[in-house]
Amino acid sequence: MNARSALFDLFGDHLRERGGAAPVASLVRLLAPLGVAPPAVRTAVSRMVRQGWLTPTRVRGASGYALTPRATRRLDDAAARIYRTRSPEWDGTWHLLAVTPPAGRSARDRVRAGLSYLGYGPLDDTTWLAPRAAGELDGLLAAEGARAERFTASHDGDSAMLVARAWDLEGLARSYLRFLDEAASLSAEADGSDQAAFVARTRLVHEWRKFLFTDPALPAALLPVDWPGAKAAAYFDAESSRLLPAAARFVDAMLENE
Repeated sequence: MNARSALFDLFGDHLRERGGAAPVASLVRLLAPLGVAPPAVRTAVSRMVRQGWLTPTRVRGASGYALTPRATRRLDDAAARIYRTRSPEWDGTWHLLAVTPPAGRSARDRVRAGLSYLGYGPLDDTTWLAPRAAGELDGLLAAEGARAERFTASHDGDSAMLVARAWDLEGLARSYLRFLDEAASLSAEADGSDQAAFVARTRLVHEWRKFLFTDPALPAALLPVDWPGAKAAAYFDAESSRLLPAAARFVDAMLENE
């Protein structure tokens, strides 16, 4: 787990609900059990400041960092998807984008990665679709200088074939099965101490959070029967809830030590 990812996990899973800010020393202490060295923490924090995710602040008189509004929106959206606090019904229509990509390969790659994160799948290089419009779409396009014509469309054909064209569900299913095997090992590492529970839960959430970049959160009507993502989600819900009280005590203890 690299320092930047660990910081996103820490802020999203624990610090967001504790005011969204923490002293630098606390960040260092909290990431130490995850194997992240202090210099790596400080380097990652500086990079996240430059990227607009964190801003310097004072926390109880000490130097610290707080989430920016942009980061708060991103983490709140991620939390809603991770813990499925929003499950809108699907009305059978698709959100279709005809994208005019920006100049520059790096910007085009970021647009593609961003659209995938938001749940869109490509039909070709410039045409993307999703079962619902994404709230962060405008920000993504504006940040990269891209434009998109948008349509609400119905599909007159085989929905399973359309989904297979836009997303690799077979590969995603294999990833969920691997997660189930790996998650059992992660949970077994919690030996009863608060620190061990924090480490196990952080790694569990970190592995689960990766699916935000690969799983478009398709409605159940579009998924295969016995979709392994459902079993993986149930396991994650149960284990993350079981480990949370002890993990939260560890976070509070590290923050109080400041």
